[in-house]
Amino acid sequence: MYQRFALRLTTAIGLLGLLTACDPNRVFEQNIDFPNDSWDVQQKPAFTFAIEDTTATYDVYFSVRHASAYGFYNLYVKHTLTGPAGRVGQPLLHQMLLLDPKTGEPKGSGTGDIYDIQILALPNQRFTKPGEYTLTLEQYMRQAQLPGLMAMGVRVAKHSDKK
Repeated sequence: MYQRFALRLTTAIGLLGLLTACDPNRVFEQNIDFPNDSWDVQQKPAFTFAIEDTTATYDVYFSVRHASAYGFYNLYVKHTLTGPAGRVGQPLLHQMLLLDPKTGEPKGSGTGDIYDIQILALPNQRFTKPGEYTLTLEQYMRQAQLPGLMAMGVRVAKHSDKK
């Protein structure tokens, strides 16, 4: 039994290594699932990541997973970023278009009725001090519950001019 567990653990670590090796610019990536596939206004997902290289610029993306049952074409999210020296900049409000406003076609990629989209929220972000940073997200829509919003995530990658 222990050998089977050790083999699975080794395989999982190896697969994780392969996945992270695919994107050398990625510094951090995490997604948080919402209970009952609904984002409540009281939930404020927070993502903590470490920055070591203060000479680089970074791109910060927001990842959204939603069902086709989500009742809006957009999503308003306010972010607050704090670092080793306190708050970094002012909180910002972002409008993310999840569906085309005219056609209603989902943006991003999907399987069945579930769609994932990654949106560049903070391009060319500089972090002036090494250490841990926390990015907190708040939904800023006009209703307390957002059924159909399944998960939010944050991805931080070193900026690359390649497209």
